[in-house]
Amino acid sequence: MQWSILCDFDGTISLEDVIDSLLENFGQPGWQQLEDQWRSGEIGSRECMQGQVRLLKLDPATLDAHLDQVRIDPGFAAFVKRAQALGLPLRIVSDGLDYAIHRILANHGLPPLPVVANHLRWSDGHWQLESPYQAEGCRSGTCKCTCAAQARADEAPRVLMIGDGASDFCVSEHADFVFAKRRLIAHCTDAGIPHAAIDTFHDATALLPRLLDGSLLQPSLPRLLATA
Repeated sequence: MQWSILCDFDGTISLEDVIDSLLENFGQPGWQQLEDQWRSGEIGSRECMQGQVRLLKLDPATLDAHLDQVRIDPGFAAFVKRAQALGLPLRIVSDGLDYAIHRILANHGLPPLPVVANHLRWSDGHWQLESPYQAEGCRSGTCKCTCAAQARADEAPRVLMIGDGASDFCVSEHADFVFAKRRLIAHCTDAGIPHAAIDTFHDATALLPRLLDGSLLQPSLPRLLATA
């Protein structure tokens, strides 16, 4: 069976949500109101983040210094190496910031990886957010469901999604299997989505051979793994 891998970034690869950490440290008044409107469903994540990014008060040098302190999952580098050795296409799909993702991964010695995310731009002393991967009818900045469909059409017939939170709920329903962290575990369990719960990418690396040989796709196994 041929697989491609889509992987969320914030809270999945990184140990913290980068946007949240930037807003908590450098956000001007008003960002929390936008957050509340998003959580209540009044606005989508794209509209929320566009407004929040405009409220960030820091220059590029300060942004870099902050990003250089962000830690990532201790098993991610080994996971990337193993996936590449197995010939599995790996793409990061995120509703976060492309610049932050590239810089953080480079800081940790990771090779360049394909990244689908919102574009952060510095212009006339202000930050702006562009969403080149949005899709009609989707309120997110990055439509991960579209990414899954493209991966299935262009790379491999089966898609593995790796994620942790609400931005991964929809795409997980369109994936063939999910490696789930945190809130995504409960969502997959409640929705009956085939998945395995992971704590770190060390777990994900250990599970890859079982995904490829088909044993993870046995109907009862994902539920056992999720409750282990």
